[in-house]
This record gives sequence, structure tokens and C-alpha cells, in this order.
Amino acid sequence: MEDLITSMLEQKVWVVAGSFRSEEKWAYKIYRKLKQKGYTVYALNKAIKEVDGDPTYPELKDLPQVPQVINLVTPPEVSRKLVDESKSIGIDYVWFQPGAESAEAVEAAEKAGLKVLHNACVYALHN
Repeated sequence: MEDLITSMLEQKVWVVAGSFRSEEKWAYKIYRKLKQKGYTVYALNKAIKEVDGDPTYPELKDLPQVPQVINLVTPPEVSRKLVDESKSIGIDYVWFQPGAESAEAVEAAEKAGLKVLHNACVYALHN
């Protein structure tokens, strides 16, 4: 698992999917931390237009470039849908934040050939 974490953190283009309504939301905290660490980060959310002055994107296909990693901070049923979309646009890595995963979503990601991480928090691991 350590090798996979290291490999994911070496990827510099990420999309974070989740709620960004307040600075207390984990998606927002992760988005901000990755940006502060120098990553290119996109926010995926249909309900809001921007995060910290950056545009949000309603669908993965709307992103200006294909991210290497999708970080899911979403309910498991939303995570499952995003796994299929991730594979179809060429994302290689899926990081399920605690609570975003389901056995079905993890299995679907693994069967699709994606590199999958769950039961770990990127915010806590990225010092």
C-alpha cells in the first residue's frame, strides 16, 4: 500500500469530487491542501460554480485536461458512477476517501484496471 500511496502522490494533476460548500468540508480541505503543495487540482461538483475563485466542473468530461488521479469524497453511489466515467476518460488512479467507497465501487475500479486506494485519507498522509 505504501508504494501505491507514493505513486499516487507523485502524480501532479488531480480532480477532487465532493462538496465544497464550506471550508469545513473534506473535499474543500483536500482541494486546498493539494493546491498549496503545487498540484494542478480541479474541483468536480454540479451544484456550485467555483472554489477559491477557480471554476468547478459538473462532469469529468468537462475538465480542461485529463487528471491522473481522482480523489472521491462522495457518497458511495456517486463514487461508483464516477469510477466508470474515470476509466472512460483515461484516469489511471482512484483514491476513495474513507466513507466514499463501497465494495461494489472498489471492485468495479479494480476490474476496470484502475489503481485503487481506499481506507486512507490523502489529507492526513500528505504532509
